[in-house]
Amino acid sequence: MNEPLPLARLDVLRFLERVQVRDLERTRRWIADEERRENERLRREERRPPEPEWLIQYGLNRRNVDVVHRGDCWAAAKSGRCHLASKEQVVEALQNHVEPCGFCRPDTELGF
Repeated sequence: MNEPLPLARLDVLRFLERVQVRDLERTRRWIADEERRENERLRREERRPPEPEWLIQYGLNRRNVDVVHRGDCWAAAKSGRCHLASKEQVVEALQNHVEPCGFCRPDTELGF
């Protein structure tokens, strides 16, 4: 029977050491790259302007006000026709019978 000779424990450990030394440098590069990416992401997030509180959605002609939204409304983000608005502008629009968004319900938050 031709059974392979068992490797000496010391030989196995020396092999492991050689592999780890090469991989350790690569792993350290990966860690440095990931730290750099995370720092860049944090800097971008710090520079991001604050989310608006209120939005007014204009019609296709860009003059008529169609709908009012809260600043965090997903429907407003999808429309692409919204502009920043003050609370006073939104209240005035609601008083002039402009439709509130059916999803974010700014009228409820403002007590209409």
